[in-house]
Amino acid sequence: MPTSQTIGSGDIQVAISRLVDGIAGRLRPDQPVILLGIANGGIELAGRISRALAGRAAASAIQLGTLDISFHRDDIGLHPIPKEYVATHIPVDVDGAYVILIDDVLFSGRTLKAALDELFDHGRPSKVELAVLVDRKGRRLPFAADFIGLALDTRPDEKVVVTLDPANPKRDSIRVQPAGTTSQPPAL
Repeated sequence: MPTSQTIGSGDIQVAISRLVDGIAGRLRPDQPVILLGIANGGIELAGRISRALAGRAAASAIQLGTLDISFHRDDIGLHPIPKEYVATHIPVDVDGAYVILIDDVLFSGRTLKAALDELFDHGRPSKVELAVLVDRKGRRLPFAADFIGLALDTRPDEKVVVTLDPANPKRDSIRVQPAGTTSQPPAL
């Protein structure tokens, strides 16, 4: 039987820094970049990455947006559109752009497939890459992240719950727990 595991805010901040450094290393001053946080788990992470990149020389042309995948999910009948629905917002034309999709967890690849479907509904980017805070393995589709904060070996009967607190990053946590349990934020 799987047991719970918690990763604290210090390790999460290191993982986010790893993502920022990796992305910064690929930026060119002459190439506009669109960072798109996949709703809902990737939105806060995309914002943090965008803010961290803002001070870097090659990051002057970064645009930040959100990508809602609700209508492209292959399990929409099982998981209806959540109450905390966030609409797709892409601040500039996607055609010919360098796009980095950002999400909290990469598992089977189904979310990424839905994100690509939504993105290509808006145009044809020149390049698309993926940044994830947690790569938990277990792919069912042939996708891989270009930028990975943390790699975790988890079992199929476990779930990974990421909590990024926009008001207080010291409350950030990643919990690996049995799939049947409900997640509770860590007690402070």
